[in-house]
Amino acid sequence: MVIHSTFKDFILFLYVHMSRADENYDPYEMATIKKKIGGLFEKDIDIEKKLYVAIREYNSFDHSKLPTLFNASFKHFDQDQSVLKNNFYSDLNEIIAADGKVEAAESKALEALKEIIELNSRKGLQ
Repeated sequence: MVIHSTFKDFILFLYVHMSRADENYDPYEMATIKKKIGGLFEKDIDIEKKLYVAIREYNSFDHSKLPTLFNASFKHFDQDQSVLKNNFYSDLNEIIAADGKVEAAESKALEALKEIIELNSRKGLQ
């Protein structure tokens, strides 16, 4: 199951997922995501619209299927994953800590995502 046309759109979806892991859209986390979008997408992209679309997409997605989506997307975009080497985990940590606290649910979501990424990267080496 892949729902994104580009790996960058998928990364934005992951940013939204991490900000929502504590069941809250914090304005500081949203501001941090906007800053990250600026470095992820071309300069002429409307970041407000891009983020709004990603949030709507995330909210309407069946969250019980997120692990399936993440696995399938990492497999699908395996050629594009160089962005993961460029401070991806630091970006996720910065997003979840932007509100001044890291909730247990956010840490758990980050660890689950790391496991999926590592599992898929090991499969790619085989």
